[in-house]
Amino acid sequence: MLLAIDVGNTNISCGIFKGPRLIKQFDIPAKACFKTNLIKKLKKTPKISSSIICSVVPKQTKLILHDLISLTGRQPYIIGKDLSVPIKNLYRRPKQVGQDRLVNAYAASTFYGSPLIVIDSGTAITFDVISKNNAYLGGLIAPGIDISLKALKEKTALLPEVKLTEPQTLIGNETKNSILSGVVFGTAELCYGLTKRIRQRLGKKTLVIGTGGNIGLINKYSKLRMKIDRDLTLKGINLIYNHEIK
Repeated sequence: MLLAIDVGNTNISCGIFKGPRLIKQFDIPAKACFKTNLIKKLKKTPKISSSIICSVVPKQTKLILHDLISLTGRQPYIIGKDLSVPIKNLYRRPKQVGQDRLVNAYAASTFYGSPLIVIDSGTAITFDVISKNNAYLGGLIAPGIDISLKALKEKTALLPEVKLTEPQTLIGNETKNSILSGVVFGTAELCYGLTKRIRQRLGKKTLVIGTGGNIGLINKYSKLRMKIDRDLTLKGINLIYNHEIK
């Protein structure tokens, strides 16, 4: 069994794979005690033979490394250090691209073909663009929905904190639903507009793959036609392990 771990700013996503098949998936809040939660989740799972990490949070990676060694007795593989994502990276400074973005690009192009756009709606919303020749061209980064809600609360004197839910109306009739409508519909329109512009360069038949915790809201409230793959990053991590190690 392979344990694949995607370390993000908000959540640590874990997937247990048997060959190409994802047999179990769970998330742990990044602020939680990783070892305690991981051991609890793995109690009823067959022994993990190997583990692999994709991380955008270096401090969290160090903690996870120590815990995984004690759990599995083996040193985990780290994407970007021990393993490279097998995709041509055309970023001007290739090392600046988050490994999770390259993993998404590689996985999406492998599973769905190209050209394509991957929209990952997490702490930030990232757009990753892959050419028809399967090269990573670059992308765009925008604030995520949760960040936008928190910023309005923290940077204004009178606006309240709003919990993320589905907006009930476009035009809000009180402050909280006005904020919710503005952020959710605004983010949906941002995704639609940016995707439209990218397609003007790559072609109308460019695929759109959506992933990340809030991608369902974007899919529901935008006019985009996208294929949702919530486990894209984990499946990409497993794909890289099988490509580079086996």
